[in-house]
Amino acid sequence: MTISKVLAIQDGVITMKQARDCGLSEDAVLRKVRSGEWIRHAKGVYQSAGHRRTHVTRFRVAMFSLGTDAVAHGPSAAWWHGLTDTAPAKHSITVPQKRTTGRPGVSVRRRNLRPEDIATVRGVRTTDIPLTVLEVGDSVLMDQALQKHISMNDLEAAYARNRNCTGSRRAKELLDVARTGGRSEAERLTHRILKPIAGWRPQLTVNGKYLDIGFEELRIGLEIDGWRWHKDSHRNGKDMQRQNSIVLAGWTILRYDWHRLANDADGVLEEVQAAVGLRASLVG
Repeated sequence: MTISKVLAIQDGVITMKQARDCGLSEDAVLRKVRSGEWIRHAKGVYQSAGHRRTHVTRFRVAMFSLGTDAVAHGPSAAWWHGLTDTAPAKHSITVPQKRTTGRPGVSVRRRNLRPEDIATVRGVRTTDIPLTVLEVGDSVLMDQALQKHISMNDLEAAYARNRNCTGSRRAKELLDVARTGGRSEAERLTHRILKPIAGWRPQLTVNGKYLDIGFEELRIGLEIDGWRWHKDSHRNGKDMQRQNSIVLAGWTILRYDWHRLANDADGVLEEVQAAVGLRASLVG
């Protein structure tokens, strides 16, 4: 492969080894640095001055500087897989336990990963999607991954291989909820959140349509969802049709899923209180 091809594929970043494999001597590389054609960012890691410095180049530099056995994990792996849009301010990279090398500005973890948990994405080694999702420990990210990329079996297998590692407790908590879809737990969370408010009751019927929670006198209803991956398109369509019917009967509907209820209980309570206050003023 030519130098220009390597630079194009790797966003302008190249290692000394790659340059030598392309036929450049070490002296030739150093001349490129002295002339300003290449910029040295770490030992044996360079960037073409003609390529803009971006989040991607910073990430590649960090990875290459820690050696070919380095593996991105956590938020860094999630970003590189395209599971999130935002690059972490500080990258998380795993190196083998025997290694003592670190890098300023990078969170280095020393751990021996199983081959089954490692993927290569655009020339960079990362934890595979199942382990990445488990280690990030974010319910929304896990839900989205289950919708588009992986199965519960994938997550269960990755958890079984890493169940004694740091972060496994949080991973198990999310897996337990995800396995059932979280809807029943979401309803229980909602009931706890609504304790400071009077006038609501669960499971009422409006014009023959079932409503999860309602303030009957004020005509305010709450629709509660679990995890989206657990809901097929047919059921989703029926739920939207049911909600529209209730809205057309003059009700205000607030909708919440497990993620919002579990992570923003105060915000949910404030919204419901605001809706109750507004409707009460109109009715009064």
